[in-house]
Amino acid sequence: MNDLSRRWRYCTLAFMAMLAGLIFAWQLWPDPTFNGAVRAALLCIPLFLPLAGILRGNRYTYRWSTLCVMPYFIVGVTEAIANPTTRSWAAAMLLLALGMFGTLLAFLRTSRAQTPIQ
Repeated sequence: MNDLSRRWRYCTLAFMAMLAGLIFAWQLWPDPTFNGAVRAALLCIPLFLPLAGILRGNRYTYRWSTLCVMPYFIVGVTEAIANPTTRSWAAAMLLLALGMFGTLLAFLRTSRAQTPIQ
């Protein structure tokens, strides 16, 4: 793994952490409840499914984990349009989901094997 792809891997992990933090903050603010914590944990399941492969730098995991970002993108778009009271939370989720998707693709682009042109 080259230095650039290692940096993209760290960026992906940072986006995952920020997205999980945003989900927990959204569900637990302004009044933290047990139900809110359970709901936040359930919402984070698709985010943590590829975590082991991303930590190892497994390219196959990076490929299929782009699909795990889609629920957050869909929730962000839906809430931004339909619910004006949570529009700022939804916009932040949308931006973080797009950022994570971009870093996943950037890792895949920078870590592919360089084949000589024939």
